[in-house]
Amino acid sequence: MSRICELTGKGRQIGHNVSHANNKTKRVYLPNLQNVTLLSEKLDRSFKFRVSTHGLRSVEHNGGLDNWLLKTSDEKLSPTALKVKRELKKAAKTSEAA
Repeated sequence: MSRICELTGKGRQIGHNVSHANNKTKRVYLPNLQNVTLLSEKLDRSFKFRVSTHGLRSVEHNGGLDNWLLKTSDEKLSPTALKVKRELKKAAKTSEAA
């Protein structure tokens, strides 16, 4: 299972451990990923995502999952998030037509 946030695309970063003697060894910084169930208000459904805590704060700041998905570019989103985004757009079109 890859260590990538499904909503923001945030992944691992590479850096160095630096000792007191200034020796440098490679290390990996992993994002703080959480398994979260987010509710879509327009679809009246809940969806499970693996999201970084930073991404979760961003979703809440933007007013929920629906607003976040509609504002975010497709390149950052995972395939499951893209599927939810397509469903949201489809629901918006049917509500406009009605």
